[in-house]
Amino acid sequence: MNLDKIILLVGLMGSGKTSVGKRLSQKLNLSFVDGDKEVEAAAGLPISEIFKCFGEEEFRNGEKRVMKRLLNGESCVLASGGGSFVPDEVRDLAKKNAITIWLKADIDVLQKRTTGRSHRPLLNVAEDEIREKLEKYINLEYPFYSDADIIVETHDEDVENTVKRVYDAIVEYKEKI
Repeated sequence: MNLDKIILLVGLMGSGKTSVGKRLSQKLNLSFVDGDKEVEAAAGLPISEIFKCFGEEEFRNGEKRVMKRLLNGESCVLASGGGSFVPDEVRDLAKKNAITIWLKADIDVLQKRTTGRSHRPLLNVAEDEIREKLEKYINLEYPFYSDADIIVETHDEDVENTVKRVYDAIVEYKEKI
């Protein structure tokens, strides 16, 4: 497939952006870029430390700068951070330079995939509070994700099945434009 745009995967933490993105990049013969890793590299700190030292607002400012740089870069499969698609300027740039794909997962899938994972500072709560926190992010961020070009439901399934559905959705999208 001839792609001259970035493939931007958006969705909440636990939706499968990194797992799907790594495999999709191989299938498309594109490099894979993890937005969270790029934020960490730019800051010289793990995300959990950025939150601890500087707070969420400063993290979001840095994340926005990194996303703008990445969205002006070469074609790749880019797995964005969960909230990085929220700022208008990031979504506008993504519309121009990327095919955006929302990996939409329901609350049960998100909870299963995020419970017990200590590397997610926004879910640094007791296990019995994770569902409530995820529901908050669903309400806040799903309206922004709905701006994506393509929506693919992710399920509790083998990641290769999700990759195939994302790939097929890209093919169908490219045929329409």
